[in-house]
Amino acid sequence: MNFNLSQIPERIAKPRTSGLTMVMDKGLSVEEAKNFLSVSGPHVDIVKLGFGTSFVTPNLEDKLKVYAEAGMPIYFGGTLFEAFLIRNQFDDYIHVCKNYGITHVEVSDGSIEIPHAEKCGYVEKLTKHFTVLSEVGSKDAAHIIPPYKWIELMRAELNAGSTYVIAEAREAGNVGIYRGSGEVREGLVQEILTQIPGEKILWEAPQKAQQLYFIELLGCNVNLGNIAPNEVLPLEAMRIGLRGDTFHLFLTKEKA
Repeated sequence: MNFNLSQIPERIAKPRTSGLTMVMDKGLSVEEAKNFLSVSGPHVDIVKLGFGTSFVTPNLEDKLKVYAEAGMPIYFGGTLFEAFLIRNQFDDYIHVCKNYGITHVEVSDGSIEIPHAEKCGYVEKLTKHFTVLSEVGSKDAAHIIPPYKWIELMRAELNAGSTYVIAEAREAGNVGIYRGSGEVREGLVQEILTQIPGEKILWEAPQKAQQLYFIELLGCNVNLGNIAPNEVLPLEAMRIGLRGDTFHLFLTKEKA
């Protein structure tokens, strides 16, 4: 940090297994990726090339090289996994990821229906080659999953070998663990946390109010994802009490 301040909560140092910040890259250019890393790299743990953008990104190899040289893990969005799967190209997906030097993959079923035992089978197969993050929750706002089912699905996917389970929210933060308004389904979140360790969950939280909710609930080292590249520093400041929303959160209470 640039200067000393007391009463700053301790962030787990990188490389870390909790307190993660996952950024969604929806189309940064090679130069923009360099600029992004020059400012935000120290506070980012993993970058997702959102949904199917990697398929249409010009100079993809050059951009991946920028991230690789910075030691930044990258994975392709879960929608791309589903796109390969629905076309019966699962083995091609493995080959593509390996060909591009990808070390992390996302297994999701937000756009297509996959029997859960089959989904867990894909997780097991992919763990032989990659670090797996599996996403729970549907992109269909009308598809409401009850809390007990979230817990059941998350537990099974962790048991199948997922390093983290991702709580679905989409890029807008208006499905899955959130209502259409973006409001957190607090009862759902708190029930999940009675059974699933918080450090194994990556909460997609693209909106500031959502990030604030999880910081207040679980502290500065909560795992947060789908963060926009230009929101990394604001989020890191909020994590440690240097934004108005959390200014008093970590200060020692004055004696009466």
